[in-house]
Amino acid sequence: MIKDKTMIRDMIKIDEDKCNGCGVCVPSCHEGALQIIDGKARLISDLMCDGLGACLNHCPQDAMTIEKRDAEPYDEIKVMEIMVDKGINTVVAHLKHLKDHNETTFLKQAVTWLKENEDQLKFKVDDVIRQVHKPKISVMQQGHAGSGCPGSAARSIERPSAVPAASTGNGDAPSELRQWPVQMHLVNPMAPYFRESDMLLAADCVAFAMGNFHSKYLNGRSLGIACPKLDSNQETYVQKLVQMIDQAKINTLTVAIMQVPCCGGLLQQAKMAIEQATRKIPLKLAVVSIEGEILKEEWI
Repeated sequence: MIKDKTMIRDMIKIDEDKCNGCGVCVPSCHEGALQIIDGKARLISDLMCDGLGACLNHCPQDAMTIEKRDAEPYDEIKVMEIMVDKGINTVVAHLKHLKDHNETTFLKQAVTWLKENEDQLKFKVDDVIRQVHKPKISVMQQGHAGSGCPGSAARSIERPSAVPAASTGNGDAPSELRQWPVQMHLVNPMAPYFRESDMLLAADCVAFAMGNFHSKYLNGRSLGIACPKLDSNQETYVQKLVQMIDQAKINTLTVAIMQVPCCGGLLQQAKMAIEQATRKIPLKLAVVSIEGEILKEEWI
């Protein structure tokens, strides 16, 4: 019997005591090496883990680390065979990940396999290659590209002084939104409404859970919204927050999240940005229940 070949290489290690099974790490592993089994994140195959750690910054419990251990060699062909059914966006994200880490051998293997099997795919390989190798738009350029979506153009919203809801005659509370856009992938960190502002970084669901979100948290603040569980390329969020702190010189940062475990990733991103930034600013955390109650509000 011939023993399978193994090698010492970087692999993901999961601390089961810290892992709460939130599942935030699963979509961040484009290779499909992670699954939630019996309430815990599990590495289901050494063959599919590239050891590059795309999942690390997405774990709100800090339950994932990189270790060197004896493992089966990573198999790019096996990964591609499984991944293509997830669609072109997942394939592109995976190949960009390889490219960013200078894994040129695996990248060539993947592209070769895609070309050899293109007649079985639901997308064009040239479209994949074009997206993987297109020039990156820096966070400074985002929102300024002439070919960008007009709906993403940065603009301030001028409003009169807030009027109490009772005086409007119909009970409608006025909006406190002072900018557009608000999603973190779309905002320009150097837009004028961020300069020397108090910023609110809110999980997408918070505004839907809280009836008084505008008056309680949005009033007088610039805004960025994100979903730490479903959004991709969240490393960009940290970069933008660093720019807001160091260059736009925001005064304070408030992070509003839901009580669910996956929301903790947004707080971790804010902490990472403050650690990386040259300036140090106050950080406030607000935790909101599913019923819309404020469970915690504290400066960190």
